[in-house]
Amino acid sequence: MSTSEAWTIERICGALGNSTLAQRFLGEINRTPAHELLAVFARWERIAKDTLAAVERARELASYDEAGEELPGQWTDMTERVQSEAAAARGRGAA
Repeated sequence: MSTSEAWTIERICGALGNSTLAQRFLGEINRTPAHELLAVFARWERIAKDTLAAVERARELASYDEAGEELPGQWTDMTERVQSEAAAARGRGAA
């Protein structure tokens, strides 16, 4: 998808890359009052752009991994924190 293409409802749906998320977007657009449409569209456009950027970054990092190279950048190991938060969530009855 070219970055110079205009953002449309169809393009946002495609960029979201997930049919459930696209349906959520369409539902929200369809229920939004006319005077709020631009704000809702702009929010979802940002979400779509962020999603495309994340996918591109993931592909870039995957190429390093496939070549057996160290990933670029500074990385912080958050494993213990994530495990602790997951355990706390399970303790509260979260799935």
